[in-house]
Amino acid sequence: MAAEKSSLHTRNLHRDPYDFEQLISCVPELKHYVFVNAHQTVTINFSIPKAVKLLNKALLLHFYSIKDWDIPEINLCPPIPGRADYIHYLADLLADQHPEIPTGTSVKGLDIGTGANLIYPLLANRSYGWTMTGTDINKDSLGNAQLILNQNPDLSSFIHVKQQPDSNHIFKNIIDPGEQFMFSMCNPPFHDSEESALKGSFRKRKGLGQSKSRKPLLNFGGQQSELWCEGGELAFISKMIEESSSYSSQVLWFTCLVSKGDNLHKLTALIKKIKAVDFKIIDMAQGQKVSRILAWTFVPEMDRSGFKSQ
Repeated sequence: MAAEKSSLHTRNLHRDPYDFEQLISCVPELKHYVFVNAHQTVTINFSIPKAVKLLNKALLLHFYSIKDWDIPEINLCPPIPGRADYIHYLADLLADQHPEIPTGTSVKGLDIGTGANLIYPLLANRSYGWTMTGTDINKDSLGNAQLILNQNPDLSSFIHVKQQPDSNHIFKNIIDPGEQFMFSMCNPPFHDSEESALKGSFRKRKGLGQSKSRKPLLNFGGQQSELWCEGGELAFISKMIEESSSYSSQVLWFTCLVSKGDNLHKLTALIKKIKAVDFKIIDMAQGQKVSRILAWTFVPEMDRSGFKSQ
């Protein structure tokens, strides 16, 4: 049997090996993609997009009671354990100024680039009861996110989607006057061009033993806004940091994933330049993949415990 995934957050529900018998009972179609590998481990072929999507569907139904989750083939299919980690580390960040983790609908969060999968708002609400707003520039992606919500009407009061009409902005047009969020979060586009995204996908497929694929797949799905932007991750997060200063009293913690550690020096220098009062780098690891959350705030420490969403 596979070992516990000890690199995941201690509250992550996916530390134990997948119980495929249980998951197949949730989504019977998954059984067509499950096999025993050379290490005698029951698994799926993670290079097959349909297999990964069915696994996600089963995980979301079994662990989070999310019914009929689905995304179009062109969209990014997120790894659930890693996405859950971000949510749990955010909970720890919010607990810094409280005797325990703040839970319930009074905690409002903002997910920048929620995509068609709506994964962070779903996990955040089911894990901690938070109220979430998911934003995206892609109207079709938000349409699919709304379909997921329609299949789960108990979430309709706690998760909302909102389109960003201007790709030059991140928080403008999204955060209304007087509105306050306990946190913002984002998994930014990593690559700086479609060519770079294709190369990254090829390397990933090669690592999974699929190097002979004739047609490259962008990260096993994913549209341009999900995978690349001009200037890549550094440019996108830099824009986010600069724009955050205009909403310094409306968000307690601004956060963003940073895949490339080399970018941290420039990003933290920019955070200091815009006079944020504090920042943190929170390391995360899922298997061989290492990432980190960059968090910054303009709210003095003495005032953070009294900060409320509204």
